[in-house]
Amino acid sequence: MDQFTSPNRIKSVLPSDGLKGALAGRAWRPGIGPSVVAIRDEGVFDISSVCSTVSALAASADPARTLRDARGERIGDLDALLANADSETRDPSKPWLLAPVDLQVVKAAGVTFAVSMLERVIEERARGDASAAAAIRAEVTRLVGDDLSRLKPGSPEAMHLKKVLMDQNAWSQYLEVGIGPDAEIFTKAPTLSSIGAFMNAGYHPKSTWNNPEPEVVVVVSGEGRIVGATLGNDVNLRDFEGRSALLLSKAKDNNASCSVGPFIRFFDETFSLDDVRQTTVTLTVEGEDGFKLEGSSSISKISRDPEDLVAQTINRNHQYPDGFVLFMGTMFAPTQDRDEAGQGFTHKPGDIVTIATPQLGALVNRMRTSAECEPWTYGIGALMANLAGRNLIQPNREG
Repeated sequence: MDQFTSPNRIKSVLPSDGLKGALAGRAWRPGIGPSVVAIRDEGVFDISSVCSTVSALAASADPARTLRDARGERIGDLDALLANADSETRDPSKPWLLAPVDLQVVKAAGVTFAVSMLERVIEERARGDASAAAAIRAEVTRLVGDDLSRLKPGSPEAMHLKKVLMDQNAWSQYLEVGIGPDAEIFTKAPTLSSIGAFMNAGYHPKSTWNNPEPEVVVVVSGEGRIVGATLGNDVNLRDFEGRSALLLSKAKDNNASCSVGPFIRFFDETFSLDDVRQTTVTLTVEGEDGFKLEGSSSISKISRDPEDLVAQTINRNHQYPDGFVLFMGTMFAPTQDRDEAGQGFTHKPGDIVTIATPQLGALVNRMRTSAECEPWTYGIGALMANLAGRNLIQPNREG
């Protein structure tokens, strides 16, 4: 029995220290709508009367303290809300857990690890053809090497390597953002479109070469403060992006292709940005065909520090009044053959993907094509109308 079908999901998704951290999420309450919730020993509590959005909670002076001090109505057991998140078995008369972000813009940083940088170069040269990747991988490794983790992007050493590669006609747009001064920062998904734990995650039905991207996602206030973190799956279509980098939006942004959760853990005495810097994210993919893939991604090997990535996202040139969440990239790019030799890895319907780290718990999703996943129907207008109807929007209430 995998984590997706386990009758006791709490043990499988909570951080290793259980409920000691400041854990926040969102839940759908039938007849009421989306609500900000606190995850506590006693259950799941609706604290929307204190902070009507997670964005507002993240903007408070001390989100962890605000979360812990907030009084609210108990709406159920965490296990029950997690179990009801699965749209294929859901009881719509009972509450279920949603993705823990709402008004924040969902941003992502690409090519922040040397290994994934090399894989992007390979995608580009293979033009989306998985069967050509093995030979190109060997060529690129010969030219570039397989350990660039000590090379600081934008440094004189990095610029020298750039010149050498250009002289050999081996330069790539992915190497530019991997070792150049400017990080690749893009919008992963529209506001409110993310899916949460135990929901179906989607990939485009026309894709024949795709993979999960297990990542830590930092939570940033509108002032640019990093206030917490969660987990994310930046589902990626390697064939689409490999054909052309201009297809990035189609490779990245499809229905249910952005998974975030299961909770946000705000920084406090039990968890800090330094913990994020040292964490290792693990990935497991279990297929209905018996296939199993395992891997990991160590944030300590990231080429750009989280604070640098955030500073390149929010600054005097670009603001995010409601804050944003930022996928920090992954060093894991699966190359294990699933079917025929040389074809590499790609998803099949029914794959169970588990992304985990001790401090943040586990994010579990089932893969379907995007057309088979729940359609996204609840946008910003619907949220504002709902909050107004509940008298949760008042002038200057949330600063």
